[in-house]
Amino acid sequence: MDKPGYVVWSRKYDKSYGWQAQRERELGSRFRKLKVLTVPDLAQLVEWKLKQESEKKDRLLQAVARNTEEKMKRVSSQVFNLPQGDDNYKVCCLTSLEGASPVFAIVILTFFDPHQYGFFDLSVWKALLGNPPPNLYSLQNYIKLLAALRKTAAKYNLDARTIDKALFKKSIDESK
Repeated sequence: MDKPGYVVWSRKYDKSYGWQAQRERELGSRFRKLKVLTVPDLAQLVEWKLKQESEKKDRLLQAVARNTEEKMKRVSSQVFNLPQGDDNYKVCCLTSLEGASPVFAIVILTFFDPHQYGFFDLSVWKALLGNPPPNLYSLQNYIKLLAALRKTAAKYNLDARTIDKALFKKSIDESK
């Protein structure tokens, strides 16, 4: 795919997933401005990610509520103020928060810095790296996917999240 293709497919994603894309922009802007995450912010991410999975969402919201504002702000501020690099460390720090699995740590990082991060998705893996390995969803494999996302994004002067959204949407549409 070329640069215009990535842009078109990313826009199709935004159009198809309008409220999610809007919420992602709003929360991401807030995180970048304040460079901190609050307990209600993490709860909103859980709502965003698990809107259709009410039982799992309710369980995670209970876990999120056990965080103190002090810990939430300390951990997120530390992560948001780190220079680029050591993605393992950033994910591990964020997973010290109640209810923040590696998946949610990646969501937090992607919302905060869509230029450098994208989501971990099978269709994106296949498009960039081919057949997935066994036990695909590991932090080590996410780091591999992240490198491929960043390389592709740099090649076309786009955000990693733009590449991620385009590949995801293209895969969804072509599988119909």
